[in-house]
Amino acid sequence: MEDFKQLINDCIAEDRKAQKKLYDLFASKMMMICFRYSKSDLEAEDILQESFIKIFKNLKNLREYTNVAAWIKKIVINTALNYQRSKLYLYPMVNVEHLKISYDENVALSNFHHEELLNMIQDLPLGCQVIFNLYAIEGYTHKEIAEQLKISEGTSKSQYSRAKSLLQLKLIESDRGNYEEAER
Repeated sequence: MEDFKQLINDCIAEDRKAQKKLYDLFASKMMMICFRYSKSDLEAEDILQESFIKIFKNLKNLREYTNVAAWIKKIVINTALNYQRSKLYLYPMVNVEHLKISYDENVALSNFHHEELLNMIQDLPLGCQVIFNLYAIEGYTHKEIAEQLKISEGTSKSQYSRAKSLLQLKLIESDRGNYEEAER
């Protein structure tokens, strides 16, 4: 713990080697978060870079050394949301509460590699993608999402429902394709 405190203090003192070490400790895990909130590798890299600029700039405000990972994760998520926020208005969020999609097939997630699942999430419409990540993966409530994105709670719920429906369709299609390929 003392070594970690020293690392943080060295980062605050703008020691480039210490900053690289902190970056190396967290970058790969944070990059996965960036991928979930982006549409491309380039966007994810931009979000990660912008996040670490904010992290290094704000380390001096860090009060507890025990929750550094959670603090960094929150900065990455907020940076990703800010990055996408202006784009959300280009893709209107429609209320899809009454959308009925029936599923007769069961799809096992274990049949899919995490990269396939990540690609499916990235392929979602932007509003669905952001809300799916916040609700299903990050654990925010629909009320918290609505406040952060300045949308109604109902819109958050309907976009999440739409995201789940679209993901389930993608999973079924992909599972069918894998099954047909295996049959050949």
